[in-house]
Amino acid sequence: MKKENTKGQWGSTFGFLMATVGAAIGLGNLWGFPYKMGKGGGFIFLLIYLILVFLVGVVVTLQELAVGRKSGKGVLYAYGSVDRRASFIGLLGWLAPLFIIGFYSMLGGYTIKYLVANLGDLLHAPLGVNGADSEAYFASFYQDQVESTVYTVIFVLLIIFIIAMGIRGGIERFSTVATPALFIMMLIVIARAVTLPGAMEGVKFMLVPDWKLFTPKGIINTISSAGGQMFFSLSLGMGITVTYGSYVSKKDDLPRSAILIPLADTLAALLAGFATIPAVFAAGLDPRQGPGMLFVTLQTVFSSMGAAGPLFGMAFYILVFIAAITSAVSVLEAIVSTSLDICEHRFHYSNRVVITLLCGLFALVEGVFVSLDGLGSHGFPQIFNQSTWLDTFDLLSEGTIMPIGALFAAILFGWIKRGYLDDEISLNSKHTGMRKYFDFCIRWIVPPVMVMVLLGQISAFFGLKWFA
Repeated sequence: MKKENTKGQWGSTFGFLMATVGAAIGLGNLWGFPYKMGKGGGFIFLLIYLILVFLVGVVVTLQELAVGRKSGKGVLYAYGSVDRRASFIGLLGWLAPLFIIGFYSMLGGYTIKYLVANLGDLLHAPLGVNGADSEAYFASFYQDQVESTVYTVIFVLLIIFIIAMGIRGGIERFSTVATPALFIMMLIVIARAVTLPGAMEGVKFMLVPDWKLFTPKGIINTISSAGGQMFFSLSLGMGITVTYGSYVSKKDDLPRSAILIPLADTLAALLAGFATIPAVFAAGLDPRQGPGMLFVTLQTVFSSMGAAGPLFGMAFYILVFIAAITSAVSVLEAIVSTSLDICEHRFHYSNRVVITLLCGLFALVEGVFVSLDGLGSHGFPQIFNQSTWLDTFDLLSEGTIMPIGALFAAILFGWIKRGYLDDEISLNSKHTGMRKYFDFCIRWIVPPVMVMVLLGQISAFFGLKWFA
C-alpha cells in the first residue's frame, strides 16, 4: 500500500466531494448538455446519457480515483507506477488539460464579461448590453482583442490565486462555498425559466420521448454524442480525477464517491437543461443553437424580459461563472500537481506557489493566444481543418487525447492488469459488490463506448458523416 500523498490532502470528505463535483460541473453542463440534448431530440438523449453515466461514468470515475489514491501522484506518474509501459496514458492525461486550459480560460473570461454586462444593464451603465442585438453584441466583444484578453487575464489570475493557496486553504475552502452556491443559483434561475410564458414546451421537449429518433443511425449518433458529453462533463481522461484522487485519505470510501460524483454532475446537467431550454422555447428560439446558446440565445431571452431581464441575466451568469471557475481550478491543478511531481522527481524542488505561478503563466499565454484569435475572426493561421483555435485545442483534448487515454486505461485495468485496483477499491468500503461491477464494465462496456465516442468526436470535428 502506498503512503499518503505528501503534496496535501483534503481536510474532509465533504470538501473532497465538493471540489470534485465542482470540477465536473462546468461549462460542459451549462451549454454542452442543453444544446446536445436539443440536437439529440430531448428525452432520447437524456435516457441514453443516464445509462452511460451508470455503465461508464461511475466506472471510469472509480478507476481514476483509485489510480490516484493508490499512487499518491499526479496523472503522469500515477499510470507509470502501475506499469512503465503505461506511462503514455499518464502523458495523455497531462497533455489534455494543457490544451483545455487555453480555451477554458477564454470562455471563463467571457462569463465575467456577460456578468458585468448584465450588471451594467441593471445599473443603466455604459458597460451594459443596452438593448443591442445579442448576436452583434457578442461578435463585437470577441472581435475586440483588447477587451476579450483583459477578461481572460482576470479569470486566469483568479484561478492562480485559488490554487496557490493549497489543497485545503485554496481549492477545498473555495469549493465548499462555490459548489453549493452553484446549485442554489441553478434553482433560482430554474424558478424563473419554467414560469415564462411558453416555457412548458421546453419542459415537454426534455421529458417526452420522440420515438421517431429510434433508428439505428440515429441511436448510434446519440450514443456517441451523449458519451462524449458525459465523458467531458465528468472531467474524465484529463488527469483531474486522478489528481484529486491522489489527495484522498485512505479512510475514505472510493466507490461511494465514484457514485456520488456522477450523480451530482448528472443532476447539475439536468438542472442546466431546465434552466436554459424552457427559456429558449419561451422566446421562440431553436434549442439546437449550439454553444452560442450561452452567450447569444439566452442573452436574447434576458433582453426581452424588460426590467427583470438584467436581474435574471446576472443570476444566470453568476451561475455560469461559478461553474467555469470551479472547473478551471481543477484543470490547472491537474497541470500543477504533475508539474510538482516532475520537479520533485528530477530536481528535488516542490514549491507549490512558484510552480503554480509558472503553470499559471503558461495558462495565461495560451488563453491570451486563443482570445486574440477572436473565434477565427482575425485571420490567424488554422490547423487540422478547424475554423478557430478554440476548436483546435478542443479537438486535441476532448476530441482525441481524452477518449484515447480512457480507452487504453480501460484495456490496462480490464485486461492487462486485471485486479490491480481491487484492494484500493475495497479499502474501507461498504460497497462489496462494486469490484465485480467494475471488473465487468471496465472490460466489456467502457472500451467499445470509448471507441464510439472517439469516432463520433472525430466525425463531428471534421464534418464527416460516419453516424449520419
